Amino acid sequence: MTDLTTLPLPRTPDPASAPPLRWGILAPGGIATKMVTALQRHTRQEVVAVGSRTLDRAQAFADRFGIPQAYGSYEALVADPAVQAVYIASPHSEHAAQALLAIEAGKHVLIEKAYTRNRAEAERVVAAAKAARLIALEAMWTRFTPRHDVVRQVIEDGRLGDLVSVFADHGQMLTHVPRMVRPDLAGGALLDLGIYPVSFAIGVLGLPGQVRAAGKLTPAGVDIQDGILLGDFATHPAAMALLHTTFEALTPTAAVIAGTAGRLELDPPFYHPGWVRLVRPDGTVALSVEPAILGPEGLCFEAAHLAQLVADGQTDSPLLPMDESVAIMGVLDQIRAQVGVVYPGE
Repeated sequence: MTDLTTLPLPRTPDPASAPPLRWGILAPGGIATKMVTALQRHTRQEVVAVGSRTLDRAQAFADRFGIPQAYGSYEALVADPAVQAVYIASPHSEHAAQALLAIEAGKHVLIEKAYTRNRAEAERVVAAAKAARLIALEAMWTRFTPRHDVVRQVIEDGRLGDLVSVFADHGQMLTHVPRMVRPDLAGGALLDLGIYPVSFAIGVLGLPGQVRAAGKLTPAGVDIQDGILLGDFATHPAAMALLHTTFEALTPTAAVIAGTAGRLELDPPFYHPGWVRLVRPDGTVALSVEPAILGPEGLCFEAAHLAQLVADGQTDSPLLPMDESVAIMGVLDQIRAQVGVVYPGE
């Protein structure tokens, strides 16, 4: 019988329980700052090196976080024998080449989302990782947080009845950020922000057989806004997903999963750790337990997950398999094609 009285407890392990892995940070920018802060506050992971295009930039980052080794090139970073895994925090345009560089050096990689620029690049990364028996995990941190595990359990248990629709949105005011409008850096709303609602919908409903999209482009040819409709999903063929992204306005950035027996609401920003609300047909509400880790510090969960996989001798993640990251890039390719975004060299 469907239980609509409570929400399940998350099964996500405490990130501090994961065995320590020795990390190298590739590209010490804003997201790398958030990652290292999260690792140092909530895990036993060891950040042993950082690499940048200039030694001064790497050394400043190392000094800030007490990292013992700084390198003025990415090649030197991945060659460091002390480094077991590399966190790739560069723009999307660089992900594939840098992941391949690290894999060739025998390192596991945690690659910031979006995984690569396109499916073809993602296929090359995954093929190299599988051949080397290494993990190339997409850093879609939503998939690894306790909140998403609550959602996963509710869907698996059928508590919402037949799934009907997913709504998800991610909009931020980022017109002042130069990389967002640069085609050569794979800029645009979709790969930076839209990946969140797309990956969320696919995580809930499976891969879509139907993709429809419309968007608005900047004069440089990158997408500033996208409206996306997905349907004919692999595991819930009758459901549909309505998704939106933009980088010219701050939107609600919430998510809802609606079924015939109730709905789940994820408070904004839905991709952060947070609460899950179950709304029953009579309007009454059940709320998940209070999260122990909030905000960007939730980045620690994905790194802890990769470290545990390595310790267990695994070569892929059950929460976000490498082949699924490839397939998601294929969906993003379809959206870009319909909107009219082409990156240099494609």
